[in-house]
Amino acid sequence: MSAANSGELSVTGGVDMSYTSFPKESTGNPLGIGSNITFSGSGEMDNGWTVGLSIAHSNAAVYSNTNVTVTVPSIGAFRVSQGVSGSGIDRMDDMTPTVWEEAYGAGLGAGIDTVSGVSGGANIELTPNMLPSGMTARFAWSPDVGGSKAADKGSSVTDSIKGTGYDLTLVADGDATPEGMTIYGGIAKVDIAQNAAAFNDDATEVTAGIKYAIGSFTLGYQWSKEENGRATTTTEYQNDGYGVTFAINDDLSVGYNNYKSEQTSTTNVETEASSVQIAYSAGGLSVRLADQTVDNAKYSSATTAQRDATTLSVALAF
Repeated sequence: MSAANSGELSVTGGVDMSYTSFPKESTGNPLGIGSNITFSGSGEMDNGWTVGLSIAHSNAAVYSNTNVTVTVPSIGAFRVSQGVSGSGIDRMDDMTPTVWEEAYGAGLGAGIDTVSGVSGGANIELTPNMLPSGMTARFAWSPDVGGSKAADKGSSVTDSIKGTGYDLTLVADGDATPEGMTIYGGIAKVDIAQNAAAFNDDATEVTAGIKYAIGSFTLGYQWSKEENGRATTTTEYQNDGYGVTFAINDDLSVGYNNYKSEQTSTTNVETEASSVQIAYSAGGLSVRLADQTVDNAKYSSATTAQRDATTLSVALAF
């Protein structure tokens, strides 16, 4: 393989500042700051293949993830990822339309279980480029979902439960669907070390959803199911989510999101999160406001699991 040439490296980043109010709880100082930095590199080899690099640092420059993507003409893009998020079916953990965050994602701590597939472990993902226009398929494979990050010539530590896994996803939009419509779905399977007492099957996940944009409105619904292979206690999750957004103008949008997750266990508790959000953006400035409610947070029916919060966030991108 010839070396890449004419390469370049760039740095992007931003900061989020938030104030979260919990009217029913004592939370201490409600001010928060989050900073993110991403290093991106690209280049082209002598044989026409292109190479992309992404190194992400989350809050306070804590190392988050590295992706290396090699695009081969007439075949597609191969991406080697160190896991954490954004691969395989985890791309579809919640694709319902929103103006800012998911119903459970604005700081309230719902503890909802969503599909994740192989994203927790270092994996290889293929995005073929020979499909019809408007169709995007991805196949992700991990030799050990239980282990995520490792240095060059090294190996990662596993949790001894999760083994080899694969995800397959498909998105149809553009020329493949009626105007404004997006249809998507995916499946995942992870080998589980089985024993009669705790685990008796492999883990499987499936999801499907639809979004439709008409005028200033965008509507969407998504369903997912996870069977985690456990023999007893928590054995399954079924999720339903929907969202509706309205763009008042190019800079200002409002939206509502609702997400329900039913845990099949000895108690069968359903966690429900809902959120009304407003988002304004101008250049590199974004101002977001979310009013959130969670019932039975973390699949608990205790009184303390009924939670409410209002979050104001100001973000600057550089």
